[in-house]
Amino acid sequence: MRFNRILLSATLVVVALVVQVTVLARLQLPGAVPDLTLLVVLGLAFVYGHVSGALIGFGAGLLADLAPPADHAAGRYALVLCVIGYLAGLVKPENGRLRSATGPMLVVVAAAIGSTLLYAGVGALVGDTAARHVGLGGLLFTAALYDLLLAPFVVPGIMALARRAENDPLSESSSGGADVSAGWLSSGTGLRIGEQKGGLRLRAARSRASKAGRIKGVKRL
Repeated sequence: MRFNRILLSATLVVVALVVQVTVLARLQLPGAVPDLTLLVVLGLAFVYGHVSGALIGFGAGLLADLAPPADHAAGRYALVLCVIGYLAGLVKPENGRLRSATGPMLVVVAAAIGSTLLYAGVGALVGDTAARHVGLGGLLFTAALYDLLLAPFVVPGIMALARRAENDPLSESSSGGADVSAGWLSSGTGLRIGEQKGGLRLRAARSRASKAGRIKGVKRL
């Protein structure tokens, strides 16, 4: 991974984890806690791909395992987010562009449900049955609901920051179709850039025409 990827990913993960532990976990919402760390991993995986997504997920999960008030074995959530980051990175198309927000929203729901199931499954293997007492069905529903509500406010911003730090041309130009981050924010830039390019071509054509007119006028003299 490049240094700018590591620096940005570490910063975003730490900020997300602090907000999740100090703010979201204290809201005492019914069921699951909104997983801001998961959304950050998803946003970065959508831009960086499956390999970087797996590495970022592992690091984020390990920090979550060690952050207080952690009451489970270290490495448990690291495994979960590593798998989720890898699978989410596979959604990234080869041209780096997703045409609608439907796909990423489905990925968010699948990741919320999958991470909860995988976390509970790993816990069952090591003898942790807390999910059974809380109610796995309620956890799955609330996890998917909270993450889906937070995703439009978190994932597009994470993707935009990742592309800007990466100096990705997709963050500066658009050749067709709306980027998923722009689509979620309903502020795609492809049309504006296209209008700017069209305006530049029109002005250049007018300049050439005026120059040609002046040259012909000189010849007539």
